[in-house]
Amino acid sequence: MTDQRTRVRRRLHVAGLVQGVGFRPHVYALARSLDLAGAVWNTGSGVVAEVEGGPDEVSCFCRRVGEEAPPLARVDEVRVEEVPPLGGTGFAIRPSEHAAGRTFVSADVTICDDCLADLTDPTDRRHRHPFVTCTNCGPRFTVTTGLPYDRATTTMAGFPMCAACAREYADPADRRFHAQTVCCPDCGPRLSLVRPGLPAAAGEEALAGARRLLAEGGVVAVKGIGGYHLACDATAEPAVATLRARKRRGGKPFAVLVADLVTAEALVDLPPGAADLLSSRTRPIVLAPRRAGAPALAQSVAPGLADLGVMLPSAPLHHLLLGLPGDPSGPPVLVLTSGNVAGEPIVTDDADALRRLAGIADAWLTHDRRIHVPCDDSVSRAVDGAEAPVRRSRGQAPLPVDLPFETPPALAVGGDLKNTFCLGEGRLAWLSGHVGDMDDLATLTAFGVAEPHLEMLTGVTPEAVAADRHPAYRSRRWAREHAAGRPVVGVQHHHAHVASTMADNGVGGGRRVLGVAFDGTGYGDDGAVWGGEFLVADYASYDRAGHLAYVALPGGDAGVRNPCRMALSHLTAAGLDWDPRLPSVRACADDELALLARQLATGVRCVPTSSMGRLFDAVASLAGIRHRVDHDAQAAMELESRARSAPGAGGYRFGPDADPAPVVAAVVEDVLAGRPPELVAARFQAAVVDLVLAVSSRLRDGTGLGAVTLSGGVFLNAYLTSACAAALGDAGFEVLRHRRVPASDAGLALGQLAVLAHRMPPNRRPGPPEEETPCA
Repeated sequence: MTDQRTRVRRRLHVAGLVQGVGFRPHVYALARSLDLAGAVWNTGSGVVAEVEGGPDEVSCFCRRVGEEAPPLARVDEVRVEEVPPLGGTGFAIRPSEHAAGRTFVSADVTICDDCLADLTDPTDRRHRHPFVTCTNCGPRFTVTTGLPYDRATTTMAGFPMCAACAREYADPADRRFHAQTVCCPDCGPRLSLVRPGLPAAAGEEALAGARRLLAEGGVVAVKGIGGYHLACDATAEPAVATLRARKRRGGKPFAVLVADLVTAEALVDLPPGAADLLSSRTRPIVLAPRRAGAPALAQSVAPGLADLGVMLPSAPLHHLLLGLPGDPSGPPVLVLTSGNVAGEPIVTDDADALRRLAGIADAWLTHDRRIHVPCDDSVSRAVDGAEAPVRRSRGQAPLPVDLPFETPPALAVGGDLKNTFCLGEGRLAWLSGHVGDMDDLATLTAFGVAEPHLEMLTGVTPEAVAADRHPAYRSRRWAREHAAGRPVVGVQHHHAHVASTMADNGVGGGRRVLGVAFDGTGYGDDGAVWGGEFLVADYASYDRAGHLAYVALPGGDAGVRNPCRMALSHLTAAGLDWDPRLPSVRACADDELALLARQLATGVRCVPTSSMGRLFDAVASLAGIRHRVDHDAQAAMELESRARSAPGAGGYRFGPDADPAPVVAAVVEDVLAGRPPELVAARFQAAVVDLVLAVSSRLRDGTGLGAVTLSGGVFLNAYLTSACAAALGDAGFEVLRHRRVPASDAGLALGQLAVLAHRMPPNRRPGPPEEETPCA
């Protein structure tokens, strides 16, 4: 027993991701093991613990409390202060203090191995319980309604714990000790199956009914953690084709759900790092090359693509849908896609699901736990052994990104495609989950719900707003309509891409880089559509040091939807005839050819563009790969897929000042000579690699800068990104590419925030709203 005269007491303020991750039980167990008295409780800014006992034991506690934190925790700071001893021998978890401050809320976490064992153990009372969870797993972000994180501030508040769950919740030796989402079959939530014209089924009957429907070729809407999914048998072509038609999916690929890594490896070749990514706690959809001789999937799962999106179960219900040992056999691979109509946000509300998914789903497998905020699946891939995010959402949002600079409290609203937004303050940035394309009223509504929710979770009250400079962007309009007297800082699209890459890689303020920003569309300073840009930039400013030579974008969005029109535009710019033997010419009817000829001759409804994305479209059409698209980057993705089967092909050559005309001429020569599309695709992408290296080398000679950033949607192309990185690395460049946020517009908001932070540093008092703020 410690002598009362030598006792000391310390108060510890622990900041970081320390709520909803078992941190208070960890503190409790550690204090008890060291025979310390005191208490621990949540606050608006983290966790506070007071410990009292012998000096050595208290010192040991202060050291170990952060070092031995639970696996889901992230301890950013442990601040210790001396307080007077109070005596006592017990240690308690006190009620939370509802005070202003900041803490981090965990992302939704996949089912842990212990809970999976409970789910599959016939002797466990949670056997086959679709909502089994503990302090180490389960929903967090999507059920949190307020802070501090307690059951009363989650959507579990309406489910009183049964006596058995309450005992576990109060038992320091139990892994469900103070697990706010603890539940069981006796205290809910509960499954139900809704079918038009039939009585609702509940519990095991609901699950069995859903599995039967899937086996029979039906489409089932499944309520997940962050929203509804649509599921069907991925091996049955009629089922997948029906889902594709009902969802108005066009040719956009579906992801598939498999039970385990063994099944995934039978379908795809997992490059280095992909297996770890697939089985990580984030549980993203992982894009990987299809395996030759793999078990047959429906042709319409991912038409025209070499990659397949695969995911492992992230929730107990996924395991149950695929079937546990002893269950009747069912589809071994399920399509699992976002529960929405094309272009709309994922559905979360039950009544909304019945209305919006009517005509798509044959049945709804739902439950009575409310989803407070939507969160779609994350998508990623492994490139050269490292993660290359495609969509940062479930399992990652709202975890913060560390910044290498200080930012004032600010909001960046992102772009209009693949929208995410970003809040920042100090040296932290919080990116939202995937919101979607802002051309739909439902998406704008979802944005308006998600933004204040993230403000609440982070404690950030923005004093300024950053937005894209495109005058017609809905995200920009939202920023101006909600400015409320705050300055709105316009950020050029490709500068934001470069800044996003810099922040992603921890580049400090004041450092300049050579920025390569390749995408489909971005509003340029001269009013043209930029997209094939070479910038010399830091966070605060940029110089446009080079770009693809301009060609006409005929008809605006019509030119984007019809790659054959971009092919004809590039032929015209290169001074080449519209040879009827070319696939692009044959794809257009006579009246379309006549219309395009007039447009390109007169310049009517033709905007100049330097877009690399549109050049990819043009080459895809010239090669006969894709002439019309129904979703973003469809032609470019198919071009990438074709290139992989023709490795080592010698490249074409761009002309001076990045003129694509010589490339287009070489493509035409190969196509007319009957060379295969795979060879054309490979030679074209090799030419793009050579262009990146040549321009970067020229700029290095002129500036002395040796770091190159690769950003923009074109660099979601793994083939191109890997080849560019290798060529630049061999030439002695430092290559900076995306590791934490996507290269596409889904990462744009981080770059906007970074630019704002350097044009409006934290010590500058915000001024009035800005009508326009030049970036160059």
